[in-house]
Amino acid sequence: MAKQVVTRTYTASIRNQQQVSDDLDALGFAASKLWNVGRWTISRVWDAIDYIPEHDELTAYLKRHERYDDLHSQSSQRVLQELAEAFAGWYAKRHNGDTNANPPGYRKHGDEHPRSTVTFKHKGFKLDTQYNRVRLSKGSNLKEYWSDFILCEYQTRPDVDLSTVENVQQVRAVWTGEEWELHFVCKVEIEVSEEPGEQTVGVDLGINNFAALAYEDGHSELYPLNCLKQDDYYFSKRIARCDDSDSEQATRLNQKKSARRTHYFHTLSKHIVQRCVDEGVGIIVVGDLSGIREDEEDSEAKNWGTHGNLDLHSWAFDRFTDLLEYKAEMEGITVEEVSERDTSRSCSCCGRKRNANRVERGLYVCDECDLVANADVNGAENIRQKVSPSPATDGGDRSNGWLAQPSTFLFDKETGRFTPQEQVTS
Repeated sequence: MAKQVVTRTYTASIRNQQQVSDDLDALGFAASKLWNVGRWTISRVWDAIDYIPEHDELTAYLKRHERYDDLHSQSSQRVLQELAEAFAGWYAKRHNGDTNANPPGYRKHGDEHPRSTVTFKHKGFKLDTQYNRVRLSKGSNLKEYWSDFILCEYQTRPDVDLSTVENVQQVRAVWTGEEWELHFVCKVEIEVSEEPGEQTVGVDLGINNFAALAYEDGHSELYPLNCLKQDDYYFSKRIARCDDSDSEQATRLNQKKSARRTHYFHTLSKHIVQRCVDEGVGIIVVGDLSGIREDEEDSEAKNWGTHGNLDLHSWAFDRFTDLLEYKAEMEGITVEEVSERDTSRSCSCCGRKRNANRVERGLYVCDECDLVANADVNGAENIRQKVSPSPATDGGDRSNGWLAQPSTFLFDKETGRFTPQEQVTS
């Protein structure tokens, strides 16, 4: 096994929550106030000269603002950096023709400021792994005296020992909706496979089948979204019956729904990586969905229907890709993102591009070479071929039966695992 240094984030509970919650609340509120000051400043500059300041420009301008000193200087810099990055992301979408994209908003709930995440960099925290404590710096405005700080007693998972970590880069104080927790961002050394496989697999992410996989050796797999759609329906009904969408009960239901979705993504990414290990895959090719809201022909926002848009425009795809990359890395498998342009309307066998080839939601038929394929698997194969062209597109002979009859894996809620379903035959 080979050694590799990677970035990992470890979550820890705060054992002395009652003693430190008021101080952490003050920092969380301060971060929201600083965000709002920066948001107002950027909007003024944008309205005046159509320019979005870089985060270093914004920081230099606001360093003398009284809200800047509510946090440690590095924590304030991180708030303004996140704001500038959010504005840059909005501008990129607008520049690419996404007329529905909205700029970052103010952080307010009515007249109140919410608790924002506070990031502490090297000079803003001091870690004591012997006694499982971390000292977090306050801003000068919130100190009663010059050496005032917040001392948090933390508890990580049993399998996480921060004393063995060479480099803790950041500590984040994160409000979960009920209490504060700590996220330790670390550089750690892990063992990875020295000899990953030589095969490639294409992964197409979608709103009907969450993932479709097309392997280089000629078989394919589908992972339907049934269980997540059932959860969405169940929790939506429960939340609708709450007296107030911001009530404590509604908040708990939303948190439970989010936790179930996160568990699904963790389980699916782990399962797919293990399948790749079993199949000798060295490269996973995933479609880059950053421009998925734009139509490939006229750059207008796609309309996938009410429920489709809800699923499609969530954080789900980016979150899953991050998890897949993180788990693949431990097996020495590379994850590459490629453009999805034309992958849904191109024939993976002959390359013909035609919207009408997709005759039904789940069926793709090519009138040029008579290919019959599952539409999502056809897209996954096109994605895979962007890194490793197949014999078919190089003029060779390749059967298309595997494209039309993929294996299906369903999530079993009782076992919490993916299990194969019998292959459907026409």
